[in-house]
Amino acid sequence: MNNTLHVVEKLAEWRARALEFEREIQKAVLGQARVIRLVTICIFARGHVLIEGDVGVGKTTLLRSASRALGGDFARVEGTVDMMPSDILYHTFLGEDGRPRVEPSELLRLADTLPVFFFNEINRARPQVHSLLLRLMTERSVSAFNRAHHFPFLNVFADRNMVEREETFELPAAARDRFLMEISMAAPDDEEARRSLVFDPAFHDTETLLERVSSGSIDYREIPTIACVIQAHVRSSEALERYVLNLWRALVQPSSAGVSLADVHVESLVKGGASPRGLAALARAARVGAWLDGRDFLVPEDVREVFIEVMAHRIFVDPIHALRGDDIVKQLCRAAFDATPVP
Repeated sequence: MNNTLHVVEKLAEWRARALEFEREIQKAVLGQARVIRLVTICIFARGHVLIEGDVGVGKTTLLRSASRALGGDFARVEGTVDMMPSDILYHTFLGEDGRPRVEPSELLRLADTLPVFFFNEINRARPQVHSLLLRLMTERSVSAFNRAHHFPFLNVFADRNMVEREETFELPAAARDRFLMEISMAAPDDEEARRSLVFDPAFHDTETLLERVSSGSIDYREIPTIACVIQAHVRSSEALERYVLNLWRALVQPSSAGVSLADVHVESLVKGGASPRGLAALARAARVGAWLDGRDFLVPEDVREVFIEVMAHRIFVDPIHALRGDDIVKQLCRAAFDATPVP
């Protein structure tokens, strides 16, 4: 009994600090409350994130703010068409004596203190680079200099160039599946936030802006422990579990679940995806969302709040529909909500 009370108290303390973490980020990133909440969920669910958005909407500022609020380091690499896997691990140069030198990359040097690693324009990098990144995301380790390097606190964040198609490489399904969420980030709708971003000089200098964010509102070294306790403590009822399984059936067998979409033959729409691993990721993210809302039990809204971001990129449709991009999958997710009774 005493141990249970202690866990409840610790979760309440950690939640207060997690909400403070969000408030710190909001000092530097305006009009993105939902994006910040989703990123917070991913951090406490120990999941990697693919962020999509136009150039200049604040993705890098968001991630640098998160790193600062966690009290850890931040590392970034730029995807290029000539990039090789080794470029992530080390760099070569000529020393003062004219002899070649090989030094560990920033990623390796910061392995023990790195909560945020940002891969910018990941789809500009070749599949060989994606393979290395897949291991980093899956195992939180890589091999270099004849030994394994471990990243105990790492979350990988990436974005894709969605405008230019030349010299880009589509991410393989296995790599996309390793991202807990794919989050869309657009310019804020709020008029006052837009005015500040355009006319307030404070938002024109990222380094000065980041000074607003207090360092270490929550310690990144505590995240693995907090994540485990959240998953063990937040409960799900039998009715909620049936609801999630019914949503799953509505995705993979939409016609038998009564799902319909205008001008689409749903019988042949879905070709694969939405695996048990994806549903486990959904449950993991929903538990963190419930905890952030101050509950130790799941409700349907927790599932629905993260469903599209967690599940849409894990569903693969017939190629003729894939030409319509991710919209058709998001429509399928919403239709699954409509067709599935809420407990």
